[in-house]
Amino acid sequence: MRRTAENKLKVVAVRVEPAIEQRLRLLAEVTGRKQSFFLQQMIERGIGAMEDIWLPPQLLEEVRGGKLQARPLPGEGTPDLFSDLPASGQAD
Repeated sequence: MRRTAENKLKVVAVRVEPAIEQRLRLLAEVTGRKQSFFLQQMIERGIGAMEDIWLPPQLLEEVRGGKLQARPLPGEGTPDLFSDLPASGQAD
């Protein structure tokens, strides 16, 4: 599948205990795959179980039904501090 702006993969950073990182590194080294491959597999295969536990039933129904409206990320839609400045080299 060709990546577009709409389906571009997003980066998520997490902190894990050293023992978990070592297990993940070993898994990647032995199989010749990247750690990110295994993290993505774990997330994709486990998110449903986490949703079942943590989301209210009505919201879960929206998620599973594909009806969930996109929610802005914190800071999204916030005006840029420099958006009103003239372009460099231009006078007011």
